[in-house]
Amino acid sequence: MTVAVPMPHNRRPARCPFRPDAGLERLRDDPDLSRVTTSNPQLGPFDAVLVTRFDEVRQVLADARYEAGFAFDGSGPRTVMNQPGILLNYDGPEHTHYRRMLSGAFTVKRVRALAPAVRRVVDERLDALEQAGPGADLIETFAGPVPLLVICELLGIPAEDREGVQRRSAIGTDVGNTLETQLENFAAMAAYMGDLIRRQRAQPGDDILGDLIRRHGADLSDDELVGMGNSILVAGHETVSSMIGLSTLALLEDPGQLAAVRDDESVTTGAVEELLRLLSVAPPLVRQASTDLELGGRPVKAGERVLLSTLAAHHGVGLVAGEPGRLDVRRRPVAHLAFGYGAHQCIGQQLARLELQIALPALLRRLPALRLAAGFDAVEYREEALVYGVARLPVAW
Repeated sequence: MTVAVPMPHNRRPARCPFRPDAGLERLRDDPDLSRVTTSNPQLGPFDAVLVTRFDEVRQVLADARYEAGFAFDGSGPRTVMNQPGILLNYDGPEHTHYRRMLSGAFTVKRVRALAPAVRRVVDERLDALEQAGPGADLIETFAGPVPLLVICELLGIPAEDREGVQRRSAIGTDVGNTLETQLENFAAMAAYMGDLIRRQRAQPGDDILGDLIRRHGADLSDDELVGMGNSILVAGHETVSSMIGLSTLALLEDPGQLAAVRDDESVTTGAVEELLRLLSVAPPLVRQASTDLELGGRPVKAGERVLLSTLAAHHGVGLVAGEPGRLDVRRRPVAHLAFGYGAHQCIGQQLARLELQIALPALLRRLPALRLAAGFDAVEYREEALVYGVARLPVAW
């Protein structure tokens, strides 16, 4: 009997969350393509080709013949993989059509204009962290709320609704939940977003949904807007929350690197890129071969699913100078795959970068004596979550 492993692309050593485990390293160095059996609460168990080398991961992401979308079934229950409007469910012209509608909200100019709002949210949550006092959970008090509050403001989600939004998003990214739980949760997410969209159609706000409705409302159904809104919501805060928490842990483990981020503004941009590469928290990237293909001279058959490991790819020899598993915030940034690559590259990546560039130095400067309230061995991780991260991070100062 073959046992499905939930996260074979993202396995890390016990108590060492910053690099691939030995088994994943061996698979990357294996001359053959590895086949694994994995599982997903919506797809169930499935077999996949596991791709672990940087150049091959990037090749798959750049090749449109490795399709991201799954066939949409209008008669079936709504799920992340069966919902109109979610960009990852489309390929080719359809994907380009939806992406163009959203891209205007995430231009470099518009993201830069959000910096004052992000700083305000960060300062407010640092006030809350200080008020909570030593022993407070950094994830609950700071790392979780910062990106959630930012993305809720961008979507026009009222303050009184944000606790429920965060709860549903956490359920949706936990692969330990049953299919029944996921279906119920996604139905609740869709119902909430549908209500928000109906309010926005009546009176469009000065936010992403309001802008979409003003510019494209006649061409988009409520169902499509639900998919767009929920994909922005989940992608817009789960990964950044995990990055803030895990980045803080990595810096606390290396005081010299922490001091550089805290005291030298010139390293901020490079430090964020290095942490994105090193930690590789993004959800699994799954593609499906639309025809018989080759990857490094090895066959991938039509219909085979392909599971990409950016964690293994980012820690391979040759991508960065020196030791790829060692944090070096002054390392020259490389073109990593933390936001994907090709047509499906993350549309909100500049906003994610901005949040990290503001939140991490601000935390370390407000609390220069920041430390773990317990030892590193006491830290618990979200090992089976779609987005890898720290479950709880009690800190003191």
